Amino acid sequence: MKLYESGRAPNPRRVKIFLAEKGITLETEQVDLGKLEHKGEAFSALNPVQQVPALVLDDGFVLTETIAICRYFEELNPEPPLFGTDAFTRAMVEMWQRRIEFGLLGTVAAVFRHLHPAMAQMEVPQVPAWGEANKDRVMRFLGVLDRELEGQEFICGETFTVADITGLVGLDFMKPAKLTVPEEFRHVRRWHAGLSARPSAKA
Repeated sequence: MKLYESGRAPNPRRVKIFLAEKGITLETEQVDLGKLEHKGEAFSALNPVQQVPALVLDDGFVLTETIAICRYFEELNPEPPLFGTDAFTRAMVEMWQRRIEFGLLGTVAAVFRHLHPAMAQMEVPQVPAWGEANKDRVMRFLGVLDRELEGQEFICGETFTVADITGLVGLDFMKPAKLTVPEEFRHVRRWHAGLSARPSAKA
């Protein structure tokens, strides 16, 4: 198998953290987003959606989409479980993974993609007003997270899951988007510090 990824880009990084938590190593190949290699003929033949990550299986089939790739490896390598262990915990992980992906990672990405000058060639057209509007959406969702995290180590309770991975990457992505977590959200800040201390966070 080979994983096509791109440095510290958020979605490939989620997969790499997931694999690190599982203790899985893969052959990887870099796709230079700055040079628009993801839009080139070679990569487009692998993934016509022109996004990373993409996982080429041993039989040549290509899996794309971050969570689909993670679920594939969860089935192959169920320990440690990162998607829950029973009906309730799987539903909880699914709920928070989706909430964080849309409420935090997606909104931070909108700020970055529509306001950062380096994204002008990739986000066509850039809509600065949409970038600005998402700043408030990020802060409102951080308030939701902060209330949920009070008294618990991870977003789904006592167990680290893929939802925490999405949270870590979303919070880290705030830096290039020129956003910061307000001091008042102390539970989010504590959560972020704990996740950042995990060895997998270096992936």
